[in-house]
Amino acid sequence: MSNSELRTTTTDDPSPRPLETTTPVVLELDGVTKHYGDECVVPDLSLSVHEGEFLTLLGPSGCGKTTTLRLIAGLERPTGGAIRLEGERVAGEGTFVPPERRGIGIVFQEFALFPHLTARENVAFGLNGWPKAERTARVEELLSLVGLEAQAESYPEELSGGQQQRIALARSLAPEPEILLLDEPFSNLDVDLRVEMREEVRRIVKEAGVTAVSVTHDQEEALSISDRVAVMNGGAIEQIDEPEAVFQQPTSRFVAGFLGHASFLSGDVHGDHVRTALGRVLRDDVHGLAEQYDGSTIDVMVRPDDVTAFPATDVETDGQVVYRRYLGPTILYRVDLDNGETIECMHNHSDTIDLDERVAVRVTADHELAWFPADHRED
Repeated sequence: MSNSELRTTTTDDPSPRPLETTTPVVLELDGVTKHYGDECVVPDLSLSVHEGEFLTLLGPSGCGKTTTLRLIAGLERPTGGAIRLEGERVAGEGTFVPPERRGIGIVFQEFALFPHLTARENVAFGLNGWPKAERTARVEELLSLVGLEAQAESYPEELSGGQQQRIALARSLAPEPEILLLDEPFSNLDVDLRVEMREEVRRIVKEAGVTAVSVTHDQEEALSISDRVAVMNGGAIEQIDEPEAVFQQPTSRFVAGFLGHASFLSGDVHGDHVRTALGRVLRDDVHGLAEQYDGSTIDVMVRPDDVTAFPATDVETDGQVVYRRYLGPTILYRVDLDNGETIECMHNHSDTIDLDERVAVRVTADHELAWFPADHRED
């Protein structure tokens, strides 16, 4: 059974949950495929993006997310299927509209600013056909939106990385595109600046009222900036939903593991609880666990902040600490449980548990836990 068929709920429909919105669809991919020779990198991909939405394609290297972005932009031709913008077909079924006629803005990870032009001139570059007065007003509007009026006459080499990114964003927004595409937009920035800039970029995009599709392999970035996240694997969308849903209720083990640390506790379902190696987990605390699973074995997903380890006497312990990583504000512990399972725990930096120490572990989550049928375990 494929990853996409592994569910945390008992619905008969395994398709991703649609965005609950009445806003119109701006972008639609319908059964899109892309082959390079004999290799299929995008197999039968369907996706809808709504007006004003910020959607992120998230996945590991080689999952097909950048190819999908290039197909949307018109930088690649699909092998099959169709792509529509505002209901008009731009690719597929004998049609191919070139990138410059699609009304799409693109921000590349390299920013690609013209070094011989000032910030103002870079922003104005795509407005050559506009009347002078409208062009000037549009450039001033965007420089104000990105907060760089004072740097308008500066050249790219005189701007910081974050300022260059904002100018690249303003240049892409200048022609009032139907949709904005962002290709790993923060990958060339320092770690601290990435956090600042992703919040700034979301603000700018939302204030501009533009629909945006971003590509990244950074889970934290995707979860913090997006209205919806589409997790990709092997050229297919494993799950698409709001950030909280894909993180807390993943519909496949791949999604569960890719979006942060995930451990699995084997448990037997008995009436109002699930019996695990760490004690009982109330059935009400397990998301969507239907009556049909009574008497069966399931795997309950727990993340490091869902469990707590603490020193105890030998008769009370559940396992041994085999790994310890100091992360500044927190410490990540890995515990080998006596039943052969492994669990990870996240503690405050002031808590100290020694490596190789015997510990008791308890499930302390204050939210519903996702789960998977045990007979769908991956090899």
